[in-house]
Amino acid sequence: MRLLINGEPKIFAEPMTVTAVLSSLKLDSNKVAVERNLEIVPRSTYAETILAEGDRLEIVHFIGGGAADATAKTEDDVLEVAGRRFRSRLLVGTGKYRDFTETAHAIAASGAEIVTVAVRRVNLSDPSQPMLVDYLDRERYTYLPNTAGCYTAEEAVRTLRLAREAGGWDLVKLEVLGDQKTLYPDMVETLRASEQLIRDGFKVMVYCTDDVIMARRLEDMGCVAIMPLAAPIGSGLGIRNPVTLRLIVEQARVPVLVDAGVGTASDAAVAMELGCDGVLMNTAIAEARNPVRMALAMKLAVEAGRLAYRAGRMPRKLYADPSSPVGGLI
Repeated sequence: MRLLINGEPKIFAEPMTVTAVLSSLKLDSNKVAVERNLEIVPRSTYAETILAEGDRLEIVHFIGGGAADATAKTEDDVLEVAGRRFRSRLLVGTGKYRDFTETAHAIAASGAEIVTVAVRRVNLSDPSQPMLVDYLDRERYTYLPNTAGCYTAEEAVRTLRLAREAGGWDLVKLEVLGDQKTLYPDMVETLRASEQLIRDGFKVMVYCTDDVIMARRLEDMGCVAIMPLAAPIGSGLGIRNPVTLRLIVEQARVPVLVDAGVGTASDAAVAMELGCDGVLMNTAIAEARNPVRMALAMKLAVEAGRLAYRAGRMPRKLYADPSSPVGGLI
């Protein structure tokens, strides 16, 4: 029997179940998702699903996409997304690190509780290679599957359906890109994908342009978090659009998180001082000279920016205003 698995032809002596194929490939069925001829195979049916000559299988898993508490927090100041509460307002990606060990150390230092993960094909040539789930405990972290690399609504929906099968999570990050140079979101495709995913029962956190009207439309559609970019993905340019970000924050009834463009700790603090509910970043940490130290810096910056926002900054003035009283001068 000939099967096409992740684009590679594989020959088997006799018809086999999905379970048997995974076993022959030395893959743990609890760590992967399987698609047969563009249809997801539920994990509960692996043992009874008999494959046929010429079947096309896609076997995917999660890959990297993505300290002591030094700042006092109040019990009521938590990030709530789709009914789930998180102490940390810093979300981090899991890609671009040198290895999974560095990934794990940096994420631990960041204090993040939500980590984004991409979905890619399993490496059939070496199934013994370590997987992200071996380094980031799924009981400790909330995995946020994303659609990095998707350019159409169909690609994004297919990817997240596989992700849900692989890990069981319905809270997802949607991004549908417009072109490879800017990695700006294609909002027409983003709207199409959002609509389909929400119908399918997903809770969609959506990467979008800093368009006030579009953000409102996504929220009205049922997205659980709005994630406008501050600058192009991976650029490190910082917060280039404070006015539009603030306008989105003021109108939103769901969390608003800056997604893309942060380069250093001050950028994260600015985003939080604008009233954003959180910040998602990857490159700013992973490509720092010392990712673990930068992760801690980002953690503290997000906390400081949030405290400053809640405290309320002083008003801006055109002229000097002395700190010391002028009465009683010698």
